[in-house]
Amino acid sequence: MIRPEARAALIRWREVMASALLAGLGLWLIALGGWVLIPAGAGLVALAAGLALNAWRRLRFAQGGEAPGLVEVDEGQIGYLGPGIGGFVALPDLVEIKLITLRGRRLWRLKQADGQTVLIPVEATGAERLFDAFASLPGLDGAALIAALEPTGTGGSAALVPEGMAGMRLIWRRPGAGLMRG
Repeated sequence: MIRPEARAALIRWREVMASALLAGLGLWLIALGGWVLIPAGAGLVALAAGLALNAWRRLRFAQGGEAPGLVEVDEGQIGYLGPGIGGFVALPDLVEIKLITLRGRRLWRLKQADGQTVLIPVEATGAERLFDAFASLPGLDGAALIAALEPTGTGGSAALVPEGMAGMRLIWRRPGAGLMRG
């Protein structure tokens, strides 16, 4: 009954729309007035604004496209199951995140404390789940994370790297990583 393109757009924007509905409910409570309903409505509007901001960031993080493989995020562990490569990394063991461009394809390069790395295509199925996993890391700048994925500007576009060459952009490094204690 609904066209597939319209359905995909509704699914993609569902969190933003739910936040807008919550804000509408809060504004309705404010309009009813009263000592109880005005603060409750204001609280709902503030909650909706925070949820909408997070939903907007998650929406901008998700990249369209078709890349091989599947990304899983489960109980503090990121896994990538690809046709030729793959691997798992636990969030506590993660020490560095880089966005690399290799042969025109952008990949997340996740490095563990023991030096092992996992490469995950930005367009892989389920890669949008990485936003919440990355957001839980200490000291990660969410705005820089999203800016790195922007196709233009200072975000590190793939077009700025010649075909066949690798471009690398550091997104996050664990605070204190690489320091030796004596």
